[in-house]
Amino acid sequence: MNKNTKLAVWLPVIIATSIAMGIFIGNLYITPKSDSRNYTSLNKINSILDVINKQYVDTVDMNKLIEETIPKIFNELDPHSVYIPAKDLEAVNEDLEGSFSGIGIEFNMLTDTIAVVNVVSGGPSEKAGVLPGDRIITINDTVYVGRTNQVKIMKHLRGAKDSQVKVGIQRGNDTELIHFDITRGDVSVKSITATFIVDPGIGYIKVTKFGRTTYQEFITSIAKLKEEGAKAFIVDLRGNTGGYMDAAINMINEFMKEGQLIVYTQGKAFPRSDMFANGTGTCQEAPLVVLTDEWSGSASEIFAGAIQDNDRGVIVGRRTFGKGLVQSPVELSDGSAIRLTIARYYTPSGRSIQKKYELGGGDEYEKDLINRFTHGEFDSADSIQMNDSLLYKTSIGRPVYGGGGVMPDYFVPRDTVGMSSYYTNVMNNGLVYQFAFNYADHNREKLTSFATYKELYAYLKTQPLLNDFTTYAATKGIKKRTTLINISRNLITNLIQAYVVRNLFDDNGFYPILLEDDPTVNKAVELIKSEKAIPQPPVIILEAETADKAADKVTIKE
Repeated sequence: MNKNTKLAVWLPVIIATSIAMGIFIGNLYITPKSDSRNYTSLNKINSILDVINKQYVDTVDMNKLIEETIPKIFNELDPHSVYIPAKDLEAVNEDLEGSFSGIGIEFNMLTDTIAVVNVVSGGPSEKAGVLPGDRIITINDTVYVGRTNQVKIMKHLRGAKDSQVKVGIQRGNDTELIHFDITRGDVSVKSITATFIVDPGIGYIKVTKFGRTTYQEFITSIAKLKEEGAKAFIVDLRGNTGGYMDAAINMINEFMKEGQLIVYTQGKAFPRSDMFANGTGTCQEAPLVVLTDEWSGSASEIFAGAIQDNDRGVIVGRRTFGKGLVQSPVELSDGSAIRLTIARYYTPSGRSIQKKYELGGGDEYEKDLINRFTHGEFDSADSIQMNDSLLYKTSIGRPVYGGGGVMPDYFVPRDTVGMSSYYTNVMNNGLVYQFAFNYADHNREKLTSFATYKELYAYLKTQPLLNDFTTYAATKGIKKRTTLINISRNLITNLIQAYVVRNLFDDNGFYPILLEDDPTVNKAVELIKSEKAIPQPPVIILEAETADKAADKVTIKE
């Protein structure tokens, strides 16, 4: 064998042996303490978790460690970027998707039994024969009397579409249970809870969130109110914390002329994107009032800001929450998800209504509403200090401000009429709702004889509800205090009547009664009737330079 042939045979062997020896010797000198991995900022977390998993002295539940660590990472971002574990994602999505799979009932656990308050029309339970007032005693042959965990009860009643659940029902005073095999199906979740004529020619719409079906519900409500003679509209966004931006944009479009800017967004990885009205709106000329409060956030503020900046209507109530950040949902492979802030949105005048925050300062951010209350903002507009450096102008030149929510055009303080320590005690203990439910339950045969909520309401006005309630409250430890009861007489009576009606006619009967004396709604009606729901240009007075030129003082409307 010649020299070159021998080298060709042995060279690979020599190289392989050298590599093996190098690895062996290297391993002898590498200890956990001197691990020399090449970390980067992007793979550092994975590397650390890998070291913990392989080398930590005790066995660690890595899945649990990761689930507890991820929220802490998001806590260092803005207050609205969040991580949603897989076990919670379905419930979070259901609220906005407009439906879930279940048996289609509304229930409560005021005593020790699951009491059916309402049965969804056309839903699985109604088809099976379940009635309002029924008690669910068993679920899949397991007794549920005395169990008060409503979340667990919901998990057993909900389930995959077309799956079955067996319930044992007690009806009336019958001791023998009625058993139903209910096939679960899609149950709609309404985001518009009330639609009615609040005053001749004025329609009222209560929007509780901006979900997948909200726009369709909204145009249905508009059509219904128009059929009933509505020429002007009140859109109530109080307590509406937001939802899908697209739903808000589509709803705003109903009131805007073609080409009007509704909102625009902009972020580090997302160039400016403008959303304009397309001119197909069905209410472009109708007077409009939007109601807001400190809980109106996100998509609610997009709605209010667009209406205000375009001078399309007026905002009535209190300053909104102040959330001007846009979150993008990202679903992960294990069924969890993140909602990551990717942009800010701006109203048509160019203002951001996002209130101030510090990265990682979620605790202070959450105290903002408490601070507003403490400083008297809910009771007086004068306590609100706006930043003059964030002054913007609407389409006709009215001043508006950025940097912390949408200020209403007409401020209405929180309603404290009828408040007393007695009222606070019975409300904090849930006694008004409990009494109303029990009253409706015990008198169901009589109350179901009324064809409309108005007939039932008229009947309730003739009943000694307040006296019966105070007696009931006394049995629960709240003593009768005549003076305080008289102060809160109308407030308590109105709530009882509204809750009783709700048990028979759901929210479309509840809200007309509850809002009868609502100051914010009444202000909205007043503005529409006095033709002040369409903003007017500001009045500018040019003062004379001297008293002799007082006659030259001129009033100009822009």
